Amino acid sequence: MAVLTQRSELYRRALELIPGGVDSPVRAMRAVGIDEPLFVRGGEGAYIETEDGRRLLDWVMSWGPLLFGHADAETVEAVREAALRGTSFGAATEAEVELAEEIVDAVPSVEKVRLVSSGTEAAMSALRLARAFTKRDRILKMAGGYHGHADALLASAGSGVMTLGIPASPGVPTGAAADTIVVPYNHPEAAAEAVMQHGEGLAAIIVEPVAANMGVVPPDPDYLETLRRLCDASGALLVFDEVITGFRVARGGAQERYGVVPDLTVLGKIVGGGLPLAAFGGRAEIMDLLAPAGPVYQAGTLAGNPLATAAGLSVLRRLRAPAVYADLERRAAVLEECLAPFGRVQRVGALLTLFMADDPVRNFEDAQRCDTARYGAVFRHLLEQGVYLPPSQFEALFPSTAHGEDEIERTVVALESFAG
Repeated sequence: MAVLTQRSELYRRALELIPGGVDSPVRAMRAVGIDEPLFVRGGEGAYIETEDGRRLLDWVMSWGPLLFGHADAETVEAVREAALRGTSFGAATEAEVELAEEIVDAVPSVEKVRLVSSGTEAAMSALRLARAFTKRDRILKMAGGYHGHADALLASAGSGVMTLGIPASPGVPTGAAADTIVVPYNHPEAAAEAVMQHGEGLAAIIVEPVAANMGVVPPDPDYLETLRRLCDASGALLVFDEVITGFRVARGGAQERYGVVPDLTVLGKIVGGGLPLAAFGGRAEIMDLLAPAGPVYQAGTLAGNPLATAAGLSVLRRLRAPAVYADLERRAAVLEECLAPFGRVQRVGALLTLFMADDPVRNFEDAQRCDTARYGAVFRHLLEQGVYLPPSQFEALFPSTAHGEDEIERTVVALESFAG
């Protein structure tokens, strides 16, 4: 039964020990009308198994990194072999260099790269670097864009923050967000006005090139090009947050797909092959300001963990084959077509959202008009049918090579039986 009326013993224990019973708010399912999170004990291919023995078709896929499905044999073997040599060293390894080579080869903007442990850390560090390089303080971001939970970036953040209905966050000093300017996504005129007003003090524009934390919202034609021109004219740096889009919508990320090259890029999810790892990189003259080469301090004792780099290398090396992206594109296009009768589907590559809306979603304001109650009802119904969608209207489905025609058909059948 999807809606739990009595808390399980496991959840009761979690609530006693962990705030809210979860270690990340996105795992809570209250936004879709369910009191208790899923506790997962295993996964294989396109499926997960919960602690209470349910086998669920999974469209969340650890929020994106599992391009080849759960417990992918090559990734698991790579991690096993690395673990036999040691799980952590806190020292440089050859695998770090090899992973850096893969990233630099794939991502157009990246000449040098620094590995870190989370997307939040990568975004925070990239903006510190941008401020140091430009000798300016202000940052321009888009309403609904989520770039991690660093203080300055929680102004009008999307995804988990929007889902919980929290406009910012207690505990963030007023001064921390004072230099953060927020404008609507896909609104070049607003961005231009902000640059005209604050350009002399603007260090960077940070943007998800495909917004994916308000649901999947593609950039309008020429939008990214406009942001590039505004940065060039003002001396600010353009920072692409490709934590979700990097290596998913193309090997070189959204910047390859749309042909717009930023100054700095934030990466995560797939870059670690499903293990905790992220990165930021860009032009060498900017990156060389990082310690120990330069004066900008950034450090991570466990950055480039050998298990995470092994997983990342296993996945990224296979993504050199164009056939992988052709296959993902085909599967995602079929899924988009099959979901279209049930709402508004917006897709870029193997990244899509089923919006409970009639009109196009172009920005945060549009996303907020979606029928979240209906989405919650759809989510609960599908979960009862053994299909696990993202537990938020404002997240994405992540097709993988493990999702075939049977999985798509099963999802459509479950949706067809929804009578809400």
